[in-house]
Amino acid sequence: MAETRKLAAILAADVVGYSRLTAADEDRTLARLRGLRSDLIDPAISVHHGRVVKRTGDGILIEFRSVVDAVRCAIEVQIGMVERNAGLPPERRIEFRIGVHLGDVVEESDGDLMGDGVNIAARLEGIAKPGAICLSEDAYRQVKSRLDLAVRDLGATQLKNIAEPVRVYSLEVSKQASAKSPGRAAPSAWMQVKSVRWAGVLLVVLVAAGILVWERMDRTGAPGVESKGLPVNVQTQSRGPALAVLPFDNLSGDPKQDFFSDGVSEEIITVVSHYDDLRVLARNTTFTYKKKAVDIEELGRQLKVQYVIEGSVQQVADQLSVTAQLVDARSGTHVWAQTYERPTTSASLLSIRDDIAQRIGAAVGGLRSGAIAKAEVERTRNEPVADLTSYECVAHAYRAVATANVVEPMLRARACLEATVKRDPTYADAWAALATILAIQRFWGTGLASPDADDIDKRANLIPRVVETANRAVQLAPEGALAHLSLFYAYYLTCQPERMRVEADRVLAINPNDAGALGVMGNDLAYVGEWDYGRQLVEKGLALAGTAAPRWWWWGIAKDHYRKGEYSEALDNFRRAYTETSWLDHLHLVYTLPYLGKIDDARAEIPKLLKLNPQMSVHEADRVYKMLCFDADFRQRMVTALRLAGLREETVENSVP
Repeated sequence: MAETRKLAAILAADVVGYSRLTAADEDRTLARLRGLRSDLIDPAISVHHGRVVKRTGDGILIEFRSVVDAVRCAIEVQIGMVERNAGLPPERRIEFRIGVHLGDVVEESDGDLMGDGVNIAARLEGIAKPGAICLSEDAYRQVKSRLDLAVRDLGATQLKNIAEPVRVYSLEVSKQASAKSPGRAAPSAWMQVKSVRWAGVLLVVLVAAGILVWERMDRTGAPGVESKGLPVNVQTQSRGPALAVLPFDNLSGDPKQDFFSDGVSEEIITVVSHYDDLRVLARNTTFTYKKKAVDIEELGRQLKVQYVIEGSVQQVADQLSVTAQLVDARSGTHVWAQTYERPTTSASLLSIRDDIAQRIGAAVGGLRSGAIAKAEVERTRNEPVADLTSYECVAHAYRAVATANVVEPMLRARACLEATVKRDPTYADAWAALATILAIQRFWGTGLASPDADDIDKRANLIPRVVETANRAVQLAPEGALAHLSLFYAYYLTCQPERMRVEADRVLAINPNDAGALGVMGNDLAYVGEWDYGRQLVEKGLALAGTAAPRWWWWGIAKDHYRKGEYSEALDNFRRAYTETSWLDHLHLVYTLPYLGKIDDARAEIPKLLKLNPQMSVHEADRVYKMLCFDADFRQRMVTALRLAGLREETVENSVP
């Protein structure tokens, strides 16, 4: 068997008290571990360029290219666990021990690693406290100049079955992440979940200067663009509304089903807590209202929340029904409601619970597409821009993004955001929204003055501003999903798929169930050539959003079929996305129908296309798709069909007499 000897950074982790947890409730423990793997651990490994060497029932061994990546991954996981354990009783908390070592290893032909490097990492994990990270001296030496961590030197330690003592350093991330800052008052009820999360984020920023130094730099790779050395100032408090999730009523008539109805509520709390713009009350606050008749408006005043999620669970035979409502606590009116029906014969109750909770969270949360943001926009639709709060301004901006070809909302959004970042310069979501609006204007020209609005080349002058603004958002909120999404846009403007992929992974590591982000990133990643991954994200976004998904999300799936020569399937999906007022939807039909022998139908679409976009021509369509980072093969296939349909070669003003 071939083998390779090399130097590697090794991370070993396991679950504290795994046997105790599974003995108490095996199904719930295994379900939570699966959720942690998909929502936290695997995304963190991917973002930090790790390779999973092996998994056991309660442990994992990972190889990293550098100790910096390994420690960053370890910190992210441990801080993520602080958030996920908030409000849970000690006996139900899942905690990890982590050990990190830099040493010599032997890689087998099947990718497995052996040797002292692996053994030492495993022994370090064994002596780590729950929630802590133990570093060997060799590992600590690589990162100490890049970190300002409050580590504890454990001195030379004799590790089991290791011949020589190893000097060990302990970083108790969970302890530091939950500690109160000196002189700061105790958090209010709605901060009981968020305070832990943001304390963890603040810790990373304060203590990982070297690890996060890349956050301060220009990361688009675009020539001539600098980040201008903007100072880091982490966003530590949401400007958005507060939300309470009440315990769902068990209508099954069986007290044994309380565990499921309570579990639905707990999982919804976890899901919506991933949305940084919402302030979510902890379970131990809202569950005091279990089985109590409450007046929503009075409860809103007591808890100082603007929105409440309530609902019920009922199981009859093998059919489960979960009903959820979002209520505006200021008026008592229903904002959103949905019923989810599931057969219990096709999946476990835990997987059904998680699926429904994720769909409820996607429907309710998020500035891009959530019911709360939509309600806030409707409530303030007629307010002058100057009277909007910072959050309201951002909410209006993302609603404008949803109608990117409508001029008035785009003008209003940009004006409001430009004023907001001056008035409230530490609000990361405002910088992220501004970068997004500028990116939309670069792509489509909406709200720009002529001739820039109609000239792709002239609109490129917006790219440096997008880059600078997106970087500012990330500097203010290194763990903000919207900030990283705006940087994703900046990379898209310069057609950098690898960096787009990194930012997409980062967004999903922070919030894996944001349907709005999934739909957008999936389409854009497909266009730059990441077709399989992009389509995967689009399909997940469509599943989470359901009927609320924007029609244009189907474009990525349709164009994937198109590039494969599957024109009938492409046409079916283009028709699913079709909107009469969208010139792009007409263009899609013009360049698809000829491949199905329907040239006359394609020609019939051209007058509709030109009415909506008088500049359109074969040459202009190719320029648009090149700007959107489509490859030459896709564009040539499109151009050939457009010519067959009879679309003019050049726009009128550019054509040769």
